[in-house]
Amino acid sequence: MGDPLEFSFVRSLVAGAAAGTAVDVILFPLDTIKTRSQAPNGFWKAGGFRGVYKGLGPVLIGSAPGAAIFFSTYESVKYLMPADRPTFGHMTAACAGEVAACLVRVPTETLKQRLQAGMHKGMVEAASTLLKNEGVRGLYTGYPVTVAREIPFALIQFPLWESLKTRFAYDEQGQKNDFAASLCGAASGALAAAVTTPLDVAKTRVMLGKDKHGVPYDHRVIATLARIHKDEGFRALLSGLFPRVKIIGMGGLIFFGAYEHMGSFLAARGL
Repeated sequence: MGDPLEFSFVRSLVAGAAAGTAVDVILFPLDTIKTRSQAPNGFWKAGGFRGVYKGLGPVLIGSAPGAAIFFSTYESVKYLMPADRPTFGHMTAACAGEVAACLVRVPTETLKQRLQAGMHKGMVEAASTLLKNEGVRGLYTGYPVTVAREIPFALIQFPLWESLKTRFAYDEQGQKNDFAASLCGAASGALAAAVTTPLDVAKTRVMLGKDKHGVPYDHRVIATLARIHKDEGFRALLSGLFPRVKIIGMGGLIFFGAYEHMGSFLAARGL
């Protein structure tokens, strides 16, 4: 499906790492606000607007390798897909990329969200407490629900991004405009974020572990969604909708912008 002159595993790896780090650091305060708005004990009790960079440590550890793994897997699988079925190829590649990236992303996301929600004072305390009480499996408590959120998200975002990019980001000579490509990423991400918000709420609750009464959440996605709906109503499933759409819309602009610019920079130098 891909042009061997355009595909480079190393380029995807490095550009992905740069993109992941840039977007996570820049938009971290908004992500903290979104997480606290989804916390079972409420936004203000979870910390409100205080310490919005709390939990950044795990993100710095996981963002670069997570995004690098995603894009190197995505571009590799996309390259191997049949050229006559581009949408299927983009969907398959996006799913493969998310499954691989979540192996790195989920442990750091679990620690990050517990710090953001004010459950621990620092990364070392959060990690030691989690390992003591839940073991290594605790780091991957949210893996199934995260994958269940990321795959529908990726199935919407990446085929749409590729389609919009093909239509709007290339001129008549076939030259790509990196900024236009990043705008396409912002639009596709914002739409995907809105549609998958209930899955994001479920993922947040599972990673935080317990509700405001101390009752643990089921690790199954449908069961968690049903419980939230029963206990708190439909509106709770849309908690954090606007921050999430803003984060991922802005994040798409930064993420895909950094990815495209870094890719072009490396390609110009033969990588």
